[in-house]
Amino acid sequence: MADATVWAIVVAAGSGTRFGGAKQYAELGGCTILDRSVAAARDACGGVVVVVPPADVDRPVPGADRVVAGGATRSVSVRAGLAAVPDDAEVIVVHDAVRPLASPELWQAAIGAVRAGADGALCAVPVTDTIKRVDGTRIISTIPRDGLVAVQTPQAFRAGALRDAHAHSGEATDDGALVEALGGRVVVVAGSSANLKITHPDDLVVADALLRARP
Repeated sequence: MADATVWAIVVAAGSGTRFGGAKQYAELGGCTILDRSVAAARDACGGVVVVVPPADVDRPVPGADRVVAGGATRSVSVRAGLAAVPDDAEVIVVHDAVRPLASPELWQAAIGAVRAGADGALCAVPVTDTIKRVDGTRIISTIPRDGLVAVQTPQAFRAGALRDAHAHSGEATDDGALVEALGGRVVVVAGSSANLKITHPDDLVVADALLRARP
């Protein structure tokens, strides 16, 4: 049974502009992307809050303890989810619903690193592409990729650290950045190339292939 002091916030409040629609409700392997992410959160955590577009707040979400309306930005949506997490939660895991293939091992690695003393733990993979800084179409510099990682979700945090970060900070593309800004100790745990983020319709094709290849 999942630890009752660990709660998940599954963020699914995006409009899916680049996808061409609300991608969290697209079907993947017989159920929606959102349902897959919530099921993974349910297996790893004692409670699950799902953040959806305001128009969908009354739409049933199997496996969710609470469903709340999100906001105009990711950080606003996470804060809406935080408000619904009980005060006695010790670890809070933030997960983007559009990463429906996050394995149980990723969830447990992130949670375990926080239990071991980190303020935050982010799943991450090494950057393999060459990274360029550009101004318009002109290349300004090449950034050495040694020491660079691409972060994923799930991201686990000591509950107090995450609440403090959102109380004192503004916007960020991930919650780790907010905790880092307050001096929190944030670590990385091994992510997975199979932990695909669904952004474009073609990503759904790849995700379906990855899902079929699973034992």
